[in-house]
Amino acid sequence: MDWFPLLNSLRIAAISAGIVFFVGVAAAYYIARLPRLVKGVLDVVLTLPLVLPPTVVGYLLLCVLGPRRVVGAWVAEHFAVKLTMQWWSAVFAVSVIIFPLMYRTARGAFEGFDETLADAGRTLGLSNSYIFWHIRMPACRQGILAGAVLAFARALGEYGATSMIAGYTPGRTATVATEVYQLWRTGNDALALRWVLVNIVISAAVLLAVNLLEKKEGRS
Repeated sequence: MDWFPLLNSLRIAAISAGIVFFVGVAAAYYIARLPRLVKGVLDVVLTLPLVLPPTVVGYLLLCVLGPRRVVGAWVAEHFAVKLTMQWWSAVFAVSVIIFPLMYRTARGAFEGFDETLADAGRTLGLSNSYIFWHIRMPACRQGILAGAVLAFARALGEYGATSMIAGYTPGRTATVATEVYQLWRTGNDALALRWVLVNIVISAAVLLAVNLLEKKEGRS
């Protein structure tokens, strides 16, 4: 049993989750402070990948990053790098798909923060940066961590957008999700079932971690 699809899925999920953690937290923090109308519009735009079919997201990414599209052609011409059909191409797709999970969870955590704590810090002469890292983030950490773990779990199971932008090449771009589909398509149900069981075990462990974080937050 070749473990490359699992290792590739884990590194894609880890990189994507790391990217959306910082981008999602920053977006949630600043957007939560905007006027309601502006916040509503940005919410729709940033959350759209959560409700769109993954294949639609993959198609839109191909329209931007494809070798004959504006961005893809420019990168290929100036850096001789093809942005699609590489293992790391899946990072683009997965990051877009899981971003709404991180953003919405972080924004909910920030909106539930007691602003009187920040006001008290300002009266003591603390900077906004200090308040953010030493007061706001510790108070919201459980919700933010739960969002990060949930985004990681979703990244592990992404198939539609990943298969469109990264394709399926054994030993190069294969992930657990694309491996299961290819094995089923070629009639290798026994090996496909093994990968399904591996995916179920990992997903269950991640969801258990999310539940533990939520229970810990509730006790706090």
